Amino acid sequence: MKFKKPLEEYRSNPVKTAISDAIEAATALPATEIYQALEKPPQPDWGDYGWPCFPLAKKEKQPPNRLSANLAASTALPSGVEKIDSKGPYLNFHLDRLEIIRQVCRSILEAGDSYGGSTIGQGKTIVIDFSSPNIAKPMGIGHLRSTVIGASLKRIYRHLGYKVIGINHLGDWGTQFGKLVEAYRRYADPESMRVDPVKELYRVYVKIHEEAARDQTLEEAGRQVFKLLEQGDPEIVALWKRFSQISLDEFERLYRMLGVEFDFYTGESFFNDKLDSVIELLEQKQLAQKSRGAIIVPLDKYGLEPLLLRKSDGSSLYGTRDLAAAIYRRQTYNFDGMLYVVGVAQTLHFKQLFKTLELAGFDWVENCCHVSFGWVTLSGEMMSTRAGNVVFLEDVIEQTVKRSREIIERSNPELEDKDGVARTVGIGAVIFTDLSVRRDTDVAFDWDRMLDFTGQSGPYLQYAHARLCSVLRKYGGQPEIDADYSALNLPEEYAMAKLMLEYPEKVVLAAKHDEPYIISAYLLELAGLFSAYFQKYKSPEDKILSSDDRVRKARISLASCLRTVLKSGLTLLGLEAPERM
Repeated sequence: MKFKKPLEEYRSNPVKTAISDAIEAATALPATEIYQALEKPPQPDWGDYGWPCFPLAKKEKQPPNRLSANLAASTALPSGVEKIDSKGPYLNFHLDRLEIIRQVCRSILEAGDSYGGSTIGQGKTIVIDFSSPNIAKPMGIGHLRSTVIGASLKRIYRHLGYKVIGINHLGDWGTQFGKLVEAYRRYADPESMRVDPVKELYRVYVKIHEEAARDQTLEEAGRQVFKLLEQGDPEIVALWKRFSQISLDEFERLYRMLGVEFDFYTGESFFNDKLDSVIELLEQKQLAQKSRGAIIVPLDKYGLEPLLLRKSDGSSLYGTRDLAAAIYRRQTYNFDGMLYVVGVAQTLHFKQLFKTLELAGFDWVENCCHVSFGWVTLSGEMMSTRAGNVVFLEDVIEQTVKRSREIIERSNPELEDKDGVARTVGIGAVIFTDLSVRRDTDVAFDWDRMLDFTGQSGPYLQYAHARLCSVLRKYGGQPEIDADYSALNLPEEYAMAKLMLEYPEKVVLAAKHDEPYIISAYLLELAGLFSAYFQKYKSPEDKILSSDDRVRKARISLASCLRTVLKSGLTLLGLEAPERM
């Protein structure tokens, strides 16, 4: 997408930037291209960063081994680099370890919570459409993916300086709502509606679909009720407003629990009065045509099924409403990019939507992107609200919090505010489970894995943060930006510093690929390095709180930097960073 082009060119690692500039001076190749190709060499002892010479060797018609040797002799030593040499086709750079530790610690201690952020997005606006549950149904675990992926992307882009507008495009319109009203009239229990209206509405919604399998007249009854709603029937409109408010109150309660915020709730119904003008526009451009009484946009020449704009009975469809929403958002927010965080099942729909907008002459559609994601599974089964086998999101959260409380009681019975910590850890475990895999991967919920304090989990990261907080509390003073970093001569200390150097680049990559997993994987690697370091060195002189004042101050500065980066990453993912666990 055009609005992401700066992400392709942005070089956020200062050492890699210096290296790519030095290679550019020696080869005349673009530094941004060189930067993207820098990688870890095939063998760890070859150096910290390697640049494969194959593309240049092909261009210069030289053997890559000879070219890399020549470049090793002719490339100027960049800042932060101790030595340049070659191994086979690789031009390798060995970093000055003390300089890297000093540079990283100073940068983090100066920047604080803003470390990893930038102004790359300054002056640009991104709209993110995410969560989007249907009204009158409890949020199931399947709704979690869009919610937490979208919320994380919102935080990531804001950290990079973008103005981000988060929109919850509620499913509050359509034929299914007609079925719900009909189900409410036939099956609803007044007492259940008083006690738990959302679950009662869900119960009758499932029931009417079960009954409709045996009685086809129920489908037609639902269509007729929706038609009355579109025509403004007072009774139906009143029920629609009541059900919508009940649902919105429930959704907002769950969003607060998850720490998720939206700038606007503009559901499908918001665009109901804008549909005629959209259809008229497509007719004027000779894109829309009648087919068996319905109105469609034929897309067969593009290998796509037609986009249905209006049914033969005159009722609207969500495709038309999505067209109206896209046009409205461009006119209202003048966005540079728009993301739709919606499941993979809607891939065809977004291909149809984007192609129709393109054919209508809206060139900004090339800046729109479907950020798809895989399914949520439980016991190997997909979940469907109509089938009635949904696992409610709140039930999963409460069960996870309960199990977290039990673990904390066993491992740290003296901990203050165990209930509060258990809620923080439990909710974090649920969110991290969703973000701990690439978004195109299906997610299977497993409580043992989610709550593994020693493994690849949210609690594991939170525990690493809490442990660092404990060390800093015991120290009692402030970290020194000008500590004597030459005292940090353990290999693990350099490894952690070098990895923290890469954090700003990970944030940029997460935005470039719309992939929070890049940050979650990074945090697990960083926490793993710290945990191994913390466990390995147990003698008094090797502990973080060493008896040697010079060593202790340097390690405290490093520990403070680790805490800052862990907290920043957890925040971008949507997890709280507890100070005690």
